[in-house]
Amino acid sequence: MIQWKVIFSISKTHLVTRLKQTITAMLGVTFGIGAYITLMSFMSGLNQVLDDVILNQTPHIQIYNEIEPSKKQPIELFDKFKNNVHVVHSIKPKFTQKKIHNALPMINYLNKDKRIKKAIPQLKAQIFYISGSIELAGNLVGIIPLEEAEMFNLNDYILKGSLQELQNLDNGIILGSGAASKMSVNVNDKIQVSTISGDVFPLKIVGIYQSGVAAVDDIQSFAKIKTVQRMMAKPENYITNINVKLHDINIAPEISKKLTQLFDVYALDINTANAQFETGSSIRNLITYAVSITLLIVAGFGIYNILNMLIYEKMNDIAILKAIGFSGTDVQYIFLIQAIIIGFIGGVIGMVAGWSISYFISTLPFQTDGIPGLKTFPVLFSWWYYVIGIAFALISTFFAGYLPSLKAKKIDAVKIIRGQ
Repeated sequence: MIQWKVIFSISKTHLVTRLKQTITAMLGVTFGIGAYITLMSFMSGLNQVLDDVILNQTPHIQIYNEIEPSKKQPIELFDKFKNNVHVVHSIKPKFTQKKIHNALPMINYLNKDKRIKKAIPQLKAQIFYISGSIELAGNLVGIIPLEEAEMFNLNDYILKGSLQELQNLDNGIILGSGAASKMSVNVNDKIQVSTISGDVFPLKIVGIYQSGVAAVDDIQSFAKIKTVQRMMAKPENYITNINVKLHDINIAPEISKKLTQLFDVYALDINTANAQFETGSSIRNLITYAVSITLLIVAGFGIYNILNMLIYEKMNDIAILKAIGFSGTDVQYIFLIQAIIIGFIGGVIGMVAGWSISYFISTLPFQTDGIPGLKTFPVLFSWWYYVIGIAFALISTFFAGYLPSLKAKKIDAVKIIRGQ
């Protein structure tokens, strides 16, 4: 019968008598786990911020009319040329209305679907910004301000002013920061906006918008959808885009295909629209995990080396234990328990150190023009990292102690005593 109390007592004595080596082994685990938690928390926070820059401004599904060439050319309609090979050069795209047919009933239908969180309209128009002698080409997006803020967190990207002011003012505009800088205008200033048909409308700047993408901020602006409809001399049902947000982003490709078939419109899912970004995000995550696992493995090898040396130093103790009646299995348990104790204590300290360093990093000020809402370094505090950290600490130290303990189990006590 195994005397666990005695085995624990001997393991404790070994650890305490070689305190310097014990602390060194624990520090190896602490460093590995602490570095893993810190790195994962920081890199995951950074990846999340970068993902949010795209996800917050991109609907899960965009519905609009795509400009494309006719699938059938006039020559194909003649039976006389039915069996001939048709070669048509310089095919021009067919005339297609930008307006979505029956957009309002479509939005009502989508909002009743339980899989869809929200569907809202947009009206996009090409315009020119006029301020004094300056004239810039731009895009004006007609929105329902409060619904847009709810769906895309648009308030996070408003540097000055607010969406509420845009909601309350019929001739208001939220201007991109790049365009505002080029025209030297600010909140409460007035600019003139010209449509492509030549009509000019005065608008009051009620906010400055910054997406973090310079090419967007140089041209894009927002106004109430009714304002844009009035500028374009279009009725209230004139809508060019419908943006859809789902409860589960993973079903976006499936839903977009069904919407394309059902309404005969072009539905673009977020995975297709941001395929390159998804690839970059996956590579960043892969590198993060690879570096983190490497740190943990290095810590495991450190524990193995220390326990291996400890067994060589404890040869006499092992021989005496076997001589007084301890079995090889008892000796193996003694060293395994030492490894697990080192792993547990080092892992707990590593978790505390990892959380402390992560918290300290999260308080450091960090601001960049690319991400307006970011005030400090991004850190993601996930309990999952701590579970993985302590689990790996125990598993790695167990295997790091298993091979040395197996060697201790097979030591011949008679040969060691004779050698003395």
